[in-house]
Amino acid sequence: MKPTLYVMAAGMGSRYGGLKQMDGLGPSGETIIDYSIYDAIKVGFGKIVFVIRHDFEQDFRNIVVAKFASKIPVEIVFQDLNNLPKGYTVNPERVKPWGTNHAVLMGKDIVKEPFAVINGDDFYGRNSFQVLCDELTRMEGKKGQYCMVGFPVKNTLSESGTVSRGVCKKDAQGYLTSIVEHTKIEDIDGKIINTNEDGSKTEIMPNVPVSMNMWGFTPDYFEYSIEFFKEFLKVSEKSLKAEFYIPTMVDHLINTAKAKVKVLDTESKWFGVTYAADKESVQQKLNELIDKGMYPSNLWK
Repeated sequence: MKPTLYVMAAGMGSRYGGLKQMDGLGPSGETIIDYSIYDAIKVGFGKIVFVIRHDFEQDFRNIVVAKFASKIPVEIVFQDLNNLPKGYTVNPERVKPWGTNHAVLMGKDIVKEPFAVINGDDFYGRNSFQVLCDELTRMEGKKGQYCMVGFPVKNTLSESGTVSRGVCKKDAQGYLTSIVEHTKIEDIDGKIINTNEDGSKTEIMPNVPVSMNMWGFTPDYFEYSIEFFKEFLKVSEKSLKAEFYIPTMVDHLINTAKAKVKVLDTESKWFGVTYAADKESVQQKLNELIDKGMYPSNLWK
């Protein structure tokens, strides 16, 4: 069975500079999502599942899904603030979504095969999809053996300012041991530096892997997530801002020895619109890939 690609596009609006995930960046109006789906089809994924907000459904189907629905099966699920385990309720003043791992949980009833999870507004590159698809194919029928694509931090920086990245550590066998969020990473005079909360500086070596939310799981991940989400809600049920993140879940599974996460290397360079000023740079990089023959000038023609 071919693996599924699970795309988190819940809000359909980037948190960066007001740019929408549905805005065209490619020469024929392609979005970053278009390039991710194109790559996923090329390397062998068998189905796409999008998680979105319900009020974006019709626009999303018309503007995004219609372009490639004839080329690969597509399903849509919805992230709903009120979709909680039985016995839990939302603070009536809360408007913030419950986070990335809550978004993943929305697919528990339709995803029955190994699956990848990605952000809708990140460009990951063909090689990263290839190594992830290959690993997911090997994971068929297994439990508690997951994976993530680790991008060298040097390949994930913005030219317009600082970025937040989950800096990863792995053991001698290549399995993830920890992810620590660094929130102000930038290139300073040829060195990659994080400015810590106390103002001190920490240098990060260029090839240190970071998480860009490109994960690989098997369906048992849903079972673990449901149970741990209940524990999370016991503390955060009435919170207005607390979020249930994928790294939170993964860290719990690693620390309780319930799962192992293999860190996959990639030669791909990530890019995205972290700041509004990045839009021009993203368009230039896409055109360079088109000039090299990686993509046609019109993806879906």
